[in-house]
Amino acid sequence: MKILLLTSCALLASCATDRGITTEESTATIKASFAERGIAKLDRLNQSDLQKTCSEYADRELPKTVAARLEKEALETVKYPANDQYLGDWKEGEKIAQNGRGLQFSDSATGPNGGNCYACHQIQKAEISYGTIGPSLYQYGKLRSGGAQQAPEAIVKYTWAKLWNSHAFAACTQMPRYGAAAILTEQQLKHVMALLLDPKSPVNTQ
Repeated sequence: MKILLLTSCALLASCATDRGITTEESTATIKASFAERGIAKLDRLNQSDLQKTCSEYADRELPKTVAARLEKEALETVKYPANDQYLGDWKEGEKIAQNGRGLQFSDSATGPNGGNCYACHQIQKAEISYGTIGPSLYQYGKLRSGGAQQAPEAIVKYTWAKLWNSHAFAACTQMPRYGAAAILTEQQLKHVMALLLDPKSPVNTQ
């Protein structure tokens, strides 16, 4: 995946600098070590301008002006629902959050992808197996509703934008760009939104 390439390029580039090997040479070495298999094609190794910039600053702090520019550009890619309906079915959202399949060489190109959200986040209390790379999302909507039945519009739109393109709020984040990278469909995103924000979701009731 591109995240792995970003990390690999950064490591090779930093190690190669002392030996005089260029970033281009290290990237070529990485590409030469991969072979296409199933739906996993070599184009996955092509980095976006944002990823190239994050690789460049992997071993040092990203300048605030650069981060601001990258985040602004990422936010501009967000596509909000045309019908202004953000929430789907939280039960379907839970299935998507639990599903880690999709985009692997052994997966079908036409099958639905999962979000694999539990790999990095705690979400609902009933699931005790989860990662901690990302913040806990338990009671996500409840904590942001201010006691109201529904979360404020600003929170709803922020959450959608975060799921669509996470780089809009943290330039070099490792969180997938579920919408911008076409990992999840718009309807799938609505289901995940419901899991996080629907007052009836176990995320907010337990």
